Amino acid sequence: ELHTVIDREPVGLLDPELRGLFASVGIQKGKAFAPDARMKRILTDAVAVANATARSIFWHERNQEEFLYDGSYWKRGYPGGSYQFLKDEGMGGRNLDTRVEYYYMATINTPAMEMKLIGAGSQYAWGYLDSNGNALDGSKTYKLNLPKDPPALKFTSVVVYDPQTRSELQTSQTYPSKNSARDKMIENKDGSIDLYFGPEAPAGKEANWIQTVPGKGWFSLLRLYSPTEAWFDQTWRPGEIEEI
Repeated sequence: ELHTVIDREPVGLLDPELRGLFASVGIQKGKAFAPDARMKRILTDAVAVANATARSIFWHERNQEEFLYDGSYWKRGYPGGSYQFLKDEGMGGRNLDTRVEYYYMATINTPAMEMKLIGAGSQYAWGYLDSNGNALDGSKTYKLNLPKDPPALKFTSVVVYDPQTRSELQTSQTYPSKNSARDKMIENKDGSIDLYFGPEAPAGKEANWIQTVPGKGWFSLLRLYSPTEAWFDQTWRPGEIEEI
């Protein structure tokens, strides 16, 4: 795929540094890409190493600044807080780990995602560990409390994803998600909502249940569309994902 793009586009699409990296494994504009058996083995191993590296960077976060709140396992939706992935406003150069982390999970990159836009745009948070810091297990049941008055003028949603594909989890439900504009959910007396995740719905909680798959992990993305000040000043914050 890379060879096809490089062969099709103007040579100036990539700077000499990147063109040199691709050429080192036999990908060069105007020349056939025909790796021999030795190179195929190297590239196959490289794919496995790269995948393991990216997964480790994302799933085993070492930088505590990437978590939204003290004592919380909610991770901010935009790693590094810079759409150019720059450290300390560029003084620290390119933050390569956060760039890997972001593009392993997502595809769209826009300056708007790092901006504080009250009542416009969207904000996100990753939920991939339970309240004890353990990876989420599709065979177990969990609860997530969302306090009343979520800070989003349009709607709030929680979507469950497959950690292998980073696409929405495939289950018998039409949507592996709950959406405040689409779904009628049961509210608690204080106006908050408890969401449940597990292979089966807890009795009486079907309206608030998102199905998971035994034998498979999962992670979630909290989305807020047209966020309000309460999201940015953190006077509203989601509960932790608790195993029950």
